[in-house]
Parts: sequence; structure tokens; C-alpha cells
Amino acid sequence: MKDDASLVSAFLDHVIVEKGLSLNTRLSYERDLARFLRYMDGAGAGVTGASPDDIRGYLKRLHDDGLSVRSYTRALVAVRGFYKFLIKRKYVDSSPCAVIDMPRMQKRLPEFLSISDVDRLLDAPKSDTPMGLRDKAMIEVLYATGLRVSELVGLKLNDLNMQAGYVTTVGKGSKERLVPVGDSAIVWLKRYMETSRPLLLRGRTSAVLFLSNRANRMSRQNFWVIIKRYALIAGIDRARIKPHTLRHSFATHLLEGGADLRMVQAMLGHADISSTQIYTHVTTERLKKLHKKAHPRG
Repeated sequence: MKDDASLVSAFLDHVIVEKGLSLNTRLSYERDLARFLRYMDGAGAGVTGASPDDIRGYLKRLHDDGLSVRSYTRALVAVRGFYKFLIKRKYVDSSPCAVIDMPRMQKRLPEFLSISDVDRLLDAPKSDTPMGLRDKAMIEVLYATGLRVSELVGLKLNDLNMQAGYVTTVGKGSKERLVPVGDSAIVWLKRYMETSRPLLLRGRTSAVLFLSNRANRMSRQNFWVIIKRYALIAGIDRARIKPHTLRHSFATHLLEGGADLRMVQAMLGHADISSTQIYTHVTTERLKKLHKKAHPRG
């Protein structure tokens, strides 16, 4: 029998290799399960002998430590996934989590920018400089495609088909998808490719589409420093700009324009339609506010 730490390590390898989950998910599971192991060690019990009362005690500890419902739920998901793995590998016969209910979470509606906010953000970069033109092209592509920021900065030259007007990206679970780019973003991409990118390369070669000032791939964090600066220039509250803000805006504006929910799901790369349906709640809430404001008996 492996020790507890070895069992957790095997599970973490499993979520990457067999389930195809992202590195960030693995890191989240690793943190949550390390906390679970510390609790079980303090209780003088091993994970293979854990009872439902042990799980309840662990969850009470998380609650007493002041974890948010979201973090609490994520921690329970990690432990439940771990015990499913242990059952599959025959280290335990049943899961002590089987009788533990998941907490009910109130879904927060995603925050998005208005079309006028997006227009001001797109106009903020000075496209007469190499860096400004690159930034303009990146923000145009981000809003036109709804890509995750990690997907945007990871784009390579051969992921882009300007003639056909789409990009190929690999999202969560290593799933590949094609996403239309749109005419406006294509125009700015061409300008960036023809004028700015060669200057950023300084005679070097790179497979990366969007280059840093050192001709390397830009990090996700660096891009958000840049976009927050443009939000300030555009007169948009910096606190409203989050990693998924333009992705949320992309989906919301598409649905408000009459796009099919399944098509939006495909473009966003959501495995489950319920992840996309949250945007229908956004548009419904917005319509209700507009009705209340504009209708004489609203």
C-alpha cells in the first residue's frame, strides 16, 4: 500500500495524463489535497481509512477558517475526485464523500463591458507605434474571438488562417477548436504582421504570433498589465477589467445580437452547455433593466 502522499501524487498525475485537465487545475487540486492531508494527519487518520465524519470535520475546519463557498466547494470537489480515483485503483471500496452533499452556490453573473466601453478600449492603443499596433491587434482578436487570454498569448503563426478568417486554438482538456476572427480584427492583424512584427523580431525568427518587446512569447500576466493601462486611458474602471472580461463581453454581445447558443458554446470551447447558458441570464437581466428604465409602467 502506498503512503498518503504517494496516493495524492498518483492522482495528480492521473488528472493530467488520463483526464486531460489543465496544469492550473492540477495545481489547485494539489493545494487542496495538501490541506486535506494535513488535516487527516492531525486527526491521526490515513486517507484510506477516512470516514464520512472525517470529511465533515475537514469541511467544518475549512468553514471555520473562513473559506468562501467557492473555495470550500472546490476543496470538496478535489477530495471527491481523489476518492473516485482510489476506488478505481482499488485502494478503497467506497468513498467517505458519498453521503456529503455539495453546497449550493449562487451563480455570479459574469461582468462584461458595454459595446461603447469596448469601442473606447479598442481605440486606446496608439497604432502608429510598433507596440501600440501589436496591442491594438491583440485586443481586436481577443474581442473578436472570445479566446481565453492564455489561448491568445499562446497563438502561433500557423494557428492563423487570414485568408479563411479563423484561428485554431487548443483549450481546456487539450480540445482543439476553430474560431472565426472577423473582418476588423483581420485588418489589424495584417497591419501588425506587415509592419510591427518584423520590427519586434529585429531580424530574428519566431513561431509566436504576438511578440513581447524581446521577441518572445508574452505572458498572460504581462498582457493584463497592458490591457489595464488601456482601460485607464479609455476611462474604464480598472477593477472591472478581469482576465475574462472581453471573453464575457464577446459572448454577451453575440447572444444579444441573436447568435445561436450552441454556436457560442462551440466558439468559447465550453464542454457543457450550462457554462454558456449563464450568458443568457446576463442578457435577460439586462433586458429587464432596460424595460424598467424605458417602459412607462416598468
